[in-house]
Amino acid sequence: MTDEEQPRGRAPSATHSVSLERGLRILSAFTGDRSVLGIADLARAAGLNKSTTHRYVATLTALEFLEQDPETRKYSLGPRAVDLGFAAIDSMELTRVTGPLLQALAAETGFTVSMAVCDGPDIVYVDRRRSGRRSALAMDLNLHVGSRLPAYCTSMGKALLAYKDPAALRQILDHTDMARRGPKTITNREQLLAALARVRQSGVAVNDEELAPGLRSLAAPVRDRSGGVVAAINIAVYLTPAPATVEALSGRLEGPLRRTAAEISRRLGYRPPA
Repeated sequence: MTDEEQPRGRAPSATHSVSLERGLRILSAFTGDRSVLGIADLARAAGLNKSTTHRYVATLTALEFLEQDPETRKYSLGPRAVDLGFAAIDSMELTRVTGPLLQALAAETGFTVSMAVCDGPDIVYVDRRRSGRRSALAMDLNLHVGSRLPAYCTSMGKALLAYKDPAALRQILDHTDMARRGPKTITNREQLLAALARVRQSGVAVNDEELAPGLRSLAAPVRDRSGGVVAAINIAVYLTPAPATVEALSGRLEGPLRRTAAEISRRLGYRPPA
């Protein structure tokens, strides 16, 4: 075994997998500010030569732990890596804090309440709570923790996109196929940007049959101690067979939604500026 192949900081034991450690070193190179990397970047981070790194990256890409941009030839974390990360979220601070509050919101409103985080052009559900009450307007979509939906046509997606910095938002939208998903899907980029500006102004995002016919939802951002938006929560209403206007739903649901998002943010350490 060459020095390059030795695990960092320890001598290998009979139970130590050098190959596994290499793969994990490559995956660990991706961080919040280094989310897109080339082979040279990964080789430096993992302490391997380019040829060896390329073999591991090819395997990780085939297994969907990495994905390659065909234009730049650079890599980012793939859906398998993202799903694996979110599978552990239940043991982390965010869902420990939010679970009881989301369940209380579902019980108060009678509707399904969810929380999601942003992963590129998608949102990923990390918590989902149903009301014990059976409502004529109850949510009727088959979604669960780990489900992914396009951000541009969902209320939580818009609540998350609205607070991205312009460069990050532009990159996300460049990789978004704004296809029509529901009768009122926003398919024009400038119209979406205008909608996101309204979210920043009001603090609440609305989905008015943009994802699916008959589905409306309201979402609010969740902030951490730094003030950054780390998640969004929503209340989803399936309007068949008893339709209701967006204004009526907002009047009924916006207060409890805002209150819950503010309390989650407070428990995560966020303190609004005086």
